[in-house]
Formats: sequence, C-alpha cells, structure tokens
Amino acid sequence: QVQIVESGGGLVQPGGSLRLSCVASGRIYRIYAMRWYRQTPKIQRELVGLVLNDGRMNIPDSMKGRFTISGETAKNTVYLQMDNLQPEDSAKYVCNVEVQRGIISTTDNYWGQGTQVTVSS
Repeated sequence: QVQIVESGGGLVQPGGSLRLSCVASGRIYRIYAMRWYRQTPKIQRELVGLVLNDGRMNIPDSMKGRFTISGETAKNTVYLQMDNLQPEDSAKYVCNVEVQRGIISTTDNYWGQGTQVTVSS
C-alpha cells in the first residue's frame, strides 16, 4: 500500500505564512506527479500546485506570487509555501500522489487525509 501524510496546517492571521509538507511512503516504484488541492464546502476541490517527475512545477496564475511549490517526486516529498495568506485561503489542503507501484504496474492515485488551514484574526 501507499501512505500519504500531510503536515504543516494550522491557524494563522491574515498576512501570515505556512509551509505544508506531503510525504509518500510504502510500495512505490515511481511517482509521476504530486499535487496539492484545497477543499471547502463552497469549492469542492481546487488545484493549488503540482510537481511532475520531469521536474516541472506549476502554480495556478491566481496564486502565483503568494504560493510556491517545491520538492522532488524522486524523494517522495512535495512542499507548499503559502505567504500573505488571506481568509479566503482557509480550506483543507489535500495531497494527491500519482504512483506506479511496480515496473509493470499502471499508475494509481492516492490521497492523504488533508491538513486544515484556517486564516483568521
């Protein structure tokens, strides 16, 4: 099996920063992509950033300048640095990992439990 563990969430004041971490472990032959999503009751799921195994990284244009994604799929780890957080960034941030578990296996998607980010004064 594959385990996905996120950490780094919490309560922060507007303008503050948080750094989220996502680590994948278990039966992993290769990771093709690691993605951060955020979920709220209003927005079911929104892509926040991704790292691909060829080294490409991407953040949606609306979040560039405040959010930075880093990490390496070869190290099974991805980080999301969030600066100048605002109340509308409050959400559960969930890590998704696209994993090939064996040399002849297809890829599967695995999800973490998520880490809550609350931005409030």
